[in-house]
Amino acid sequence: MSRTVTDNGRSGRNGEAAPARHVHTLIVGSGFSGLGLAIRLSQQGRDDYLVLERGGDVGGTWRDNTYPGAACDVPSQLYSYSFALNPQWSRSFSKQPEIQAYIRGVADEYGVRDKHVFDCDMTGARWNDEQARWEVQTSQGAFTADVLVSAVGALCEPNLPDIKGINGFEGQIFHSARWDHDADLTGKRVAVIGTGASAIQIVPSIAPKVGHLDLYQRTAPWLLPRMDREYTRAERLAFKYVPGVQKLSRAAIYAARETQVVGLAKFPPAMLALEGLARLKLRFEVPDAKLREKVTPNFRIGCKRMLISNEYYPALGRDNVDVVTDGIREVRANSIVTADGTEREVDAIIVATGFHVTDSPVYETVSGRDGRTLTEVFDEIGQQGYKGAAIHNFPNMFFMLGPNVGLGHTSMVYMIESQINYIADAIATVDKRGLRTVEVRKDVQDKYNRDLQDSMADSVWLNGGCASWYLDKHGNNTTLWPDFTFRFRKLTEKFDVAAYETTQSTDGAARPDLKVVAAQ
Repeated sequence: MSRTVTDNGRSGRNGEAAPARHVHTLIVGSGFSGLGLAIRLSQQGRDDYLVLERGGDVGGTWRDNTYPGAACDVPSQLYSYSFALNPQWSRSFSKQPEIQAYIRGVADEYGVRDKHVFDCDMTGARWNDEQARWEVQTSQGAFTADVLVSAVGALCEPNLPDIKGINGFEGQIFHSARWDHDADLTGKRVAVIGTGASAIQIVPSIAPKVGHLDLYQRTAPWLLPRMDREYTRAERLAFKYVPGVQKLSRAAIYAARETQVVGLAKFPPAMLALEGLARLKLRFEVPDAKLREKVTPNFRIGCKRMLISNEYYPALGRDNVDVVTDGIREVRANSIVTADGTEREVDAIIVATGFHVTDSPVYETVSGRDGRTLTEVFDEIGQQGYKGAAIHNFPNMFFMLGPNVGLGHTSMVYMIESQINYIADAIATVDKRGLRTVEVRKDVQDKYNRDLQDSMADSVWLNGGCASWYLDKHGNNTTLWPDFTFRFRKLTEKFDVAAYETTQSTDGAARPDLKVVAAQ
C-alpha cells in the first residue's frame, strides 16, 4: 500500500486526510512575540507545544518588510529581549537586516526552531466546547490544541486602498510590505501612496534613482530628528565585556522614553515642546514655503504616530519629487487621476498604506464558544479584551499584542515580554490546578475596558484633532496602552485566575514541576 508523509497532519494512507495532530499549546506566528513565548515555554520545561508560522522563517514583520531603507524607529538598546541583549548592534537605530539576523540568532541560540512548522498558514480555528479544545485548520493539515495563542501581530496584513481602477493598472504595483525586488525603478515614473512610517523611509531611498516620484499625501505626519549614529568599537566592547554597561544604557533610554507618556496620555499640553522641535525641523529642512505648507500637519503632535527621519524632508525638496495632496479619484492603465481632474502618468505604484490593525482578516477565521468569529464580536462591541491577552467567548485562547497593548513612544518588546509573563503563567496555572477551561469573565472584561477608555479621556489621541488607525469604527482607541509601560508590567506579572470562569479537568492531571521564568 502506498504511503505519503503524515507529519504535521498533511495526509495519510492513499492520500486520505490524516488525523489532526494534537498538542497542549499551539502558537500562531513567530515574530518577536510568538518566538519569545516559545522560548519561555521551553525554559519552563514544556515540550508539548508547536509554533505555526506562515512564512519560511522566524521574524514576522522584520522578515516581511524588506523595502529600501527599512529600519526601526525605536533605539536598538530597547529593541531586544531582556534575556538576550545584543552587544553587537552596529547603530543606535538598527536596520531591517540586522534586526532579522538578531531574531534568527535568538531562535538558534535557544533551540526552538524544531518546535516550528514553517510555511503553515492558519485558515481557520474553531472552539469545540464538548471536547474543550481548539480545532485548527492550516495549509499543512489539521491540528487540535488545549490552548491556542494568537501571536499574529498587528502589522502583518497589508491594507490595500479601495481606489477605482487600481486593479486595471498595467504597470508594476506592490505594497511596501511585499516589496518586489525584481522591479527596477531606475528612471521610472513612480507613485508612492501614503506618508506613514514606511513611506518616509522608502521615498528618500528611491528618489535619487527614479525618473520622477509623485508622493500622494492624505495627511502630513509629524517628524522628529532621528538621533542615529554608528556605535564605536569601544562601545560595542564595553556592551559585551563590562558588566552592567549595556543594561545601564538600556535603562536610561527606557526612562527617557517613558517621560513622553505624560504628554501623550495624561497632559497633552506637555507635548508642545516636542511639537516646537518638530516645527523647527520643518522650517529648517523645508525652505520652500509652499511645500512647507503642504507638509505641515494640522493636528497636535502625538495624535498620530510620531515619525523620525533626517532624510524625508530633503527628499521632498528634490526637483524630481512632487507632493500631491489632492485625493485620488481613479487609477487608469498607465496613470493616476486626482480629484481636481489632473492626470499624472506613472510606470509603477508603491502602496504604503499601512496594515489592517483593528480589522485584521485573521479575525474572520477564529470562531469562539458561541460560533461567532472575532470579526463579528469586534463588530458588535469594538476591539475589546482583558489585559490585551484574553477575550470573553474565546476559552483557552490567549493573545499576544491584543487590544490596547500598542505603544506610540517606546519598544513593543517590553510589552511583549510582559504578556509572555502573563500567558506563560496562565498556561502553568491551567496545568498546576488541573483546569479544563479558562475564559475571562464578561463583567471583568467590561470593567477593564470602561476604565481604559475613561483613562484616555484627556489623551492626545482623543483630543489631538486627528483621525488615526489607533481608533476603531466605534471611535474608541483600542490599539494603545494609555499609561506607563511599567504599570502594564506590574498588571501582567501573574495570571489572575479569579478574573476567569474555570472548569475542572476530569483527569485532574497537574504539573508541579514547571519552572517559573520571568522577564528581567
